[in-house]
Amino acid sequence: MFLGLVQSVWALERQALRIEGEGGVKARYQVELASTSDERMKGLMDRQALDAGAGMLFDFGTPRRVYMWMRNTYIPLDMIFIGTDGRIGHIHRNAEPLSETIIDSHIMTLYVLEVNAGEADRRHLKEGDRVIAPAIAATTSNP
Repeated sequence: MFLGLVQSVWALERQALRIEGEGGVKARYQVELASTSDERMKGLMDRQALDAGAGMLFDFGTPRRVYMWMRNTYIPLDMIFIGTDGRIGHIHRNAEPLSETIIDSHIMTLYVLEVNAGEADRRHLKEGDRVIAPAIAATTSNP
């Protein structure tokens, strides 16, 4: 019983997420939701791989300028900063694994989506594209 409790504490909620832009749906992901301070602090640290079509969605709860880094993160990532309107406001491409260089959101951010490096270019993601997921729909108008 104790082991089951420990496993459930570290299991993050998963949800479907899609990104829409000109021409319709550009990308679909199955993301883990990091919504507590501890979950956001841990993020994708210590993982050796991220499956294709997977990602992590960081929910900051209130709009803020976000600063991230890649300490103890072994996977090169694209970081997609999502503003208060549910739209992409900034994309940091190919964040370097294990780097402690600060990555600035450049915008007031509610969410950050991390996906495998190169996804933003492969999917032609750009500022203004709309990010749709249950967590985002609960806090933005997403017109």
